[in-house]
Amino acid sequence: MATYKSAPRTIERSQEELFNRFSDLSHLQSALDSLSPEQRQAVGEVEFTADTIKIVTPQVGAIEFCVQKREHPSRIVFRTASSPVPLTMTMDIKALSPASSQVETLIDVEIPAMLRPMVGPHLQKAADKFGELIAGLSR
Repeated sequence: MATYKSAPRTIERSQEELFNRFSDLSHLQSALDSLSPEQRQAVGEVEFTADTIKIVTPQVGAIEFCVQKREHPSRIVFRTASSPVPLTMTMDIKALSPASSQVETLIDVEIPAMLRPMVGPHLQKAADKFGELIAGLSR
């Protein structure tokens, strides 16, 4: 199992607020659509439903994540709906103060050690992009 972690992002929202915001993903589509063209381009092709996130990347193609577990108020775990390898993406939310939180995303994937040098940089980029997406949609 390999783990790829995004840089921590500080967001000026409470832990409870962030957890609630990302527990039902359907309202995030309008937030995504309201991003500036530069931010939208940086995020890439992303689509939301109540329990899924669909991300399309040139390197991997379409990946759909479904909410697997919600641990109130600090963690939401997503699992790929269909993927050649088992992959989970976790959003950890840590309270910094009553009005701010820190968010990190972790991608855990079962890939053979010999493929890590080829696939690892793309998965690290995906973890970082998801962290950027959460920060952008949390404002």
